[in-house]
Amino acid sequence: MTVTIPVLNGHGPDGGTNGDSAKDGRKVLTMPHPNPSLQVTADHKLKMEEAPVYAPGPGEVLLQIKATGICGSDIHFWKTGRIGSLVVEGDCILGHEGAGTVLQLGEGVKNLKIGDRVAIEPGVPCENCFLCQEGRYNLCEDVAFAGVYPYHGTLQRYMTHPAKWLYKLPDNVSFAEAALLEPLSVVLHGVRTGGLSLGRPALICGAGPIGLIALAVARASGAHPIVITDLEPKRLAFAKEFVPSCITYQVDRNLDAEQNAAEIRKLYGAEKDEYKAPPTVLECTGVESSVIISTFAVRRGGVVCVIGVGKSVMNNLPFMHISLAEIDLRFINRYRDTWPAGIACLEGKILDLKQLVTHVFPLDRALEAFDICSDLSKGSIKIQIVDEVDGLATEPSA
Repeated sequence: MTVTIPVLNGHGPDGGTNGDSAKDGRKVLTMPHPNPSLQVTADHKLKMEEAPVYAPGPGEVLLQIKATGICGSDIHFWKTGRIGSLVVEGDCILGHEGAGTVLQLGEGVKNLKIGDRVAIEPGVPCENCFLCQEGRYNLCEDVAFAGVYPYHGTLQRYMTHPAKWLYKLPDNVSFAEAALLEPLSVVLHGVRTGGLSLGRPALICGAGPIGLIALAVARASGAHPIVITDLEPKRLAFAKEFVPSCITYQVDRNLDAEQNAAEIRKLYGAEKDEYKAPPTVLECTGVESSVIISTFAVRRGGVVCVIGVGKSVMNNLPFMHISLAEIDLRFINRYRDTWPAGIACLEGKILDLKQLVTHVFPLDRALEAFDICSDLSKGSIKIQIVDEVDGLATEPSA
């Protein structure tokens, strides 16, 4: 089945006002409440603007977004206007770490009903290419990903999304937890790619939201001992509180990569015993210097899985060290088939990630939330934007 995710945005190229039809034939709905949205512009600005609300097409549902987490990629799109080949060329509603409530069903939707609480997998692949056919849909070159231009994201009150890429929430999983399923999915795909073993050491590079989730997943997977690194002492203190059994290491800016790696290895007792060095490193920053540290810290023959998003080009990777030590340097792109496992981890209390949400803002204060998120001195870990309006108060109408 082919679905269409509306291309942006606001009152933009489609035109149309409430009660009208957009130029591509999609119906614009009259809603009981306005639809404020946070949009990034091509000239690196943020703005709040009311966006049209479209009726769900075949296979789609209309959602009220109840919670959205701010991701580092949202900040990148704002500050730099691009991530690699993904470029902001016009106004785009940000947000992809979302959860919400079903308000209306499109034709043919059988797996959901009005009022269902759902988590949102934001990437909708073409389902026709060989990668999709192989089940590696995260590598699809024609994916429509929410919050990446020109596809609108979850930082708005109402949006449509294909029902196939929505997942019902158990009663004991809150919207706040459900909005953490997207970054958890990144980590789950990274752990599958990098591999963790019960009773084997692991190294986590970076104590931001992804690194902290990786820390929790590594602990739940039985890895031990676990070291987590960062430049920022406050984040390391948070990591120690979050997973008390972990060992923290503050990267020393006065040491080079090999020297920092040597200090990290000492924490495992691996100065003279290569076996004690971590066989798996989950690199969660994407920063070149941290990737280099990872390659020197990992055990010979080990795996470094780069989960973080970094520069388009890295010129200083120690090629011969990686080659001679047969270090397996792996990378991931987003995730695939991770939401059911993530939901099971939250429902079964295998993971408790609620502590990561340090700041919560209502939708109408989204600009303030982004300002705080972009300033590391403010001490945020994960900021979520929530909407407490009752979207089911009245039925939407065409």
